[in-house]
Amino acid sequence: MWLFVLFVAVPLIEIALFIQVGGAIGLWPTLAVVVLTALLGTTLVRSQGLQAMNDLRGSFSELRDPSEALAHGAMILFSGALLLTPGFFTDAVGFALLIPPIRLAIMRYAKSRINVQKFEMGAGPQRRQPASDQTIDTAEYTDLDVAEPGPSSPSGWTKDPSRD
Repeated sequence: MWLFVLFVAVPLIEIALFIQVGGAIGLWPTLAVVVLTALLGTTLVRSQGLQAMNDLRGSFSELRDPSEALAHGAMILFSGALLLTPGFFTDAVGFALLIPPIRLAIMRYAKSRINVQKFEMGAGPQRRQPASDQTIDTAEYTDLDVAEPGPSSPSGWTKDPSRD
């Protein structure tokens, strides 16, 4: 239900803001502000996204928990989508998500609401298949004669009779 309210409320807020800002500064300056915020947002998202990617690589190479770097990256990605969406409200939320203390506050709130039951890193316990009654303990085999190496078989995959 809250998602439906969000999909209805955000466009209504954007339309109201466009009318107010457009009435105050005019059509072309309003459109210029929308395009400039998209360009500025793209630049900021790119630089912060690269930093988040480097933090993620560092956490993997140092075997640290990557969840914080992943959360930062996800919020930066979401802020990029908001900044590319035309509108003043979405731009304000997008720019807010580019501020690291705000992202940290959101992560703290999310951590307080999420309960992790189990977390493991690495291979974990190895599971073995139970032995069955059809297990073969011994087997017989016959070594087949292979042609002597010569001009007709130059590869090293043939049997060398001198090594028997």
